Amino acid sequence: QLVESGGGLVQPGMSLRLSCTASEFTFDYYAIAWFRQAPGKGREELACISPSGTVTDYTASVKGRFAISRDNAKNTVFLEMNSLKPEDTAVYYCAADATYSNYDQCTLYANDYWGKGTHVTVSS
Repeated sequence: QLVESGGGLVQPGMSLRLSCTASEFTFDYYAIAWFRQAPGKGREELACISPSGTVTDYTASVKGRFAISRDNAKNTVFLEMNSLKPEDTAVYYCAADATYSNYDQCTLYANDYWGKGTHVTVSS
């Protein structure tokens, strides 16, 4: 089970940190990814992190603004979002994937498990 938290209403230019906490599976074996879905739009992959945390990847639209990290001792992955824009408004989800776990890599297209999402609204 994955549970996202930390969403809310923020003004443009501000920062927000999302958390994804896992339970009931071997968290440190899985790569974790974040994706979002804005109203009326499809899924947009954002970032991923390998099981150990040493490998990360970002989609071009958020590279340099968003940062993914994890604390395996707390079964938690974070997404630090900076310089937020109105177009970042969406429901944000985390997902777990073991496809490349044996290689300590990650995929932006994680699909094994995912949470119910947390809402982020960027508006003045």
